[in-house]
Amino acid sequence: MDVNVVLVVCLLALGAVAGFAAGLLGIGGGMLLVPFLTMLFAWNGMQPDLIVHAAIATSMTSILFTSLSSVRAHQRKGTIQWKIVLAMAPGIIVGGLLSGGAAFAAISTAWLSLFFALFVSYSGWNMLRNSKPKPSRQMPGIVGTSAAGVGIGFISGLVGAGGGFLSVPFMVWCNVALHAAVSTSAALGFPIALANSAGYIISGLGQSISQPGMLGYIYWPGLLALVATSVLTAPAGARMAHQLPVSTLKRVFACLLFALSAYMLFKAVQAFSH
Repeated sequence: MDVNVVLVVCLLALGAVAGFAAGLLGIGGGMLLVPFLTMLFAWNGMQPDLIVHAAIATSMTSILFTSLSSVRAHQRKGTIQWKIVLAMAPGIIVGGLLSGGAAFAAISTAWLSLFFALFVSYSGWNMLRNSKPKPSRQMPGIVGTSAAGVGIGFISGLVGAGGGFLSVPFMVWCNVALHAAVSTSAALGFPIALANSAGYIISGLGQSISQPGMLGYIYWPGLLALVATSVLTAPAGARMAHQLPVSTLKRVFACLLFALSAYMLFKAVQAFSH
């Protein structure tokens, strides 16, 4: 799989869009990246049994850089709930290492695609239904919040996203304001990406040795191209997040997730049929 000019241009453009989405929606850009990386890697001749794993791992690792850029912009607005970040981070790291370092390599392309599609569609439905949490509900204590972090870190590692598709609805359900939940989710993206990226490298070393440009399951030339533009556009998305009304943010989030879910469901059906 050679790195050609058209591929690089596509990755630069994709990184710019994903970075903006990361800042706007607090989703790390991962859910946007995975379906498009799947298309690009297949088009450019990557080994079929590596395509979805490489798309997910490369997407997740890019969040390491995008999240830092996005967090700086959200921090200037003062809406990141650092108490939640500190309480959830240990569980996220444990869940991420379990996911990226063990479960990820054991799951086939077909099941990984199906898992991605189902969780993304669930997240879109959850945001769109606009159910109101009980006014008395609050974030759980340190144990409950850390336990939620384990689940978020684990599932995020299987779908290559920064965790916003779970952490934002979870925080909103606990009566954290949406803008604060999006900002906090952006900060949570870093420990999620760090733990899972380490896992992808370890678990993928023996699986991807015959594919050029791979570091474990991470396709590093693609990673460099994505990061080059995503770190520039993430702050713009974060600024926009504080200007749009809550209802608009939810609709944008939900529509994006439904579209991406449909594509990955199609890829799952294709994989199962072979």
